Amino acid sequence: MTSYPEEPWHLAGQMYLSLWFVPRRELPRVVDGVRPVVIGGRGAVGAAWVVYENDSVLHYNELLRAVLVRDGLRPRVSITDIWVDSEASMAGGRELWGIPKEMADFAIDRSAGVRAGAATGKEVLATAAFEPGRRIPGRWPLTYRVTQTRDGELKTSSVRSRSTVRMARARWVAQEGSPLGELSRSRPLLSLALNDFTIRFGDVLEQAARR
Repeated sequence: MTSYPEEPWHLAGQMYLSLWFVPRRELPRVVDGVRPVVIGGRGAVGAAWVVYENDSVLHYNELLRAVLVRDGLRPRVSITDIWVDSEASMAGGRELWGIPKEMADFAIDRSAGVRAGAATGKEVLATAAFEPGRRIPGRWPLTYRVTQTRDGELKTSSVRSRSTVRMARARWVAQEGSPLGELSRSRPLLSLALNDFTIRFGDVLEQAARR
């Protein structure tokens, strides 16, 4: 059995995020018990490359796609697709929070912005190039909740983060056969580089309850 840190996980690093508003019919399937937030027939989809480094409890790379959903009237984020290159992260994500992490190989070049790619075996999941632009002054806090399914029930976890923010230009490429093929069909509405972020993922009460 792969060991992993207890929650909450304290993580730090760099995130490169893009957002799309796509027609309802093109939204990824979300977990049972929540519904996508749809306005004017479109829903919000985000995709991100993440490098967890610095003072993180685990160091690894990540590619994910998520959808803005609602649990009743409460807004949530639901992760529909996610890959990492750490077995400890995969095991912890699945067992603690019901996040459907899979393994992949990553190639990331940060010499000029970021160029990243992820593949499983011979299948390329996606590649992306980010060119960071203007920095927004300050360090920006963000608090939200992630809802997944764990052991057949909804599991909602808190996330608190803080980062510097830069506007960015991004180009995503995913082959038609990739689970993320839709990402390259249109340009993102917004892309950001979230530099030197810190995140607390998970709830302290969960940890206490298991002891």
